[in-house]
Amino acid sequence: MTKTDRLIELIEKCNGYVLISEAQALGISRVYIQEYLKNNNFEKVAHGLYKSPDIWTDELYIATLKSEKAVCSFDTALMLHGLTEREPGTIFLTVPRKYNASRLRSRGISVYQVKEEWLDLGKSTAKTTYGNEVPVYDMERTICDLVRVKDKKDPQMFAYAMKEYAKSSSKNLPRLMTYAKEFGIEAEIRQYMEVLL
Repeated sequence: MTKTDRLIELIEKCNGYVLISEAQALGISRVYIQEYLKNNNFEKVAHGLYKSPDIWTDELYIATLKSEKAVCSFDTALMLHGLTEREPGTIFLTVPRKYNASRLRSRGISVYQVKEEWLDLGKSTAKTTYGNEVPVYDMERTICDLVRVKDKKDPQMFAYAMKEYAKSSSKNLPRLMTYAKEFGIEAEIRQYMEVLL
């Protein structure tokens, strides 16, 4: 397989995006990669990340590609799970406490920081509106996170998300209660579910 074939395969795998570091890991020189990208009119979208001119810019996908520890959460997770009526005006990501999130915040991303042991709790994947797969908390973790910060959220958005979750055929109440216990909000979650179910 030629260098060009390997690069094209990587770009197809990443839905029209290419991380220079990933291409270099395939044994392709930086000079060759840059030449290919220039000749094919790729656009730089972040440091070391380029996109094909044939695709729409997927800000959510770009944010998670550039921050491998980040997980889509809160309003963004609600949107990805269909638990909100409106698309958030900003991207919400959760990262570990010790993670330097200044670059994310400088790009207008709302960042929540949690204990390392909570970072992967409920982590799954979902597709963005452009069809790219991103890391996101599952519905149960998203509901727990929402309850944990309910005083900072729009009451209508909160009520809608809780009702939609309760109606969902995909809900997993045992998992919800396991997470609620981990976060110390078991009584609150039980109370909401008793009213809604």
